[in-house]
Amino acid sequence: MIRLEGITKEYFMGDVEIRALDNIHLEIKRGEFVSIMGPSGSGKSTLLNILGVLDQPSSGAYYLEDVDITHLRDKELAQIRNRHFGFIFQSYNLFPELTALENVIVPLTYAGKPKAERIERAKSLLVDVGMGHRLKHLPTQLSGGEQQRVAIARALANNPTLILADEPTGNLATDQGSEIMTLLQKLNSLGTTIVIVTHDPGISTYGKRLVKLRDGAIVEDRAIAEIKKDA
Repeated sequence: MIRLEGITKEYFMGDVEIRALDNIHLEIKRGEFVSIMGPSGSGKSTLLNILGVLDQPSSGAYYLEDVDITHLRDKELAQIRNRHFGFIFQSYNLFPELTALENVIVPLTYAGKPKAERIERAKSLLVDVGMGHRLKHLPTQLSGGEQQRVAIARALANNPTLILADEPTGNLATDQGSEIMTLLQKLNSLGTTIVIVTHDPGISTYGKRLVKLRDGAIVEDRAIAEIKKDA
């Protein structure tokens, strides 16, 4: 589904060149649940941004469904983001003035769906993530775990090819974080491809595959079942 070949990302901090990613080769197949781990500054968020075409590499090639999208224009990349990717962030990124239902409707509106279809789709997704009883509540009226459930429903709105989650439990209590990860596991079991970035080894084990980064390079890429077996 996704293949990165020799991806490098460089930027300047003043006169100093920083290499955030160094010759990354990575393939993500449909239906996988991949956890990306690494210390602060290892390049994991940069890698997630490139996977979601929120950022572009300095060199290398990005293939989506065997099509090279590395050098597409911004407008074309925006269409790919809307069609293929759903994003979940640590800070939820919900619109504070919109209800749970209205927040989930937003990407459906951008996709040009008819009004009645938007409303029914958003309601159905919120029910699926256990938020059917909170449709008219504002984010400030929801707990952190509830806000993240709304964010997950929003990420699923346009039937994305891939869910990308950046520290999805970072602002949550342990029990709420476990609930969110169990929900992501359930979505994965139903066929959704998921990639998460986390600093928490316990959270990473909810996935099926672990990719470890250090200094912008992949230093480990193994099935989590194998890691547990060797522990």
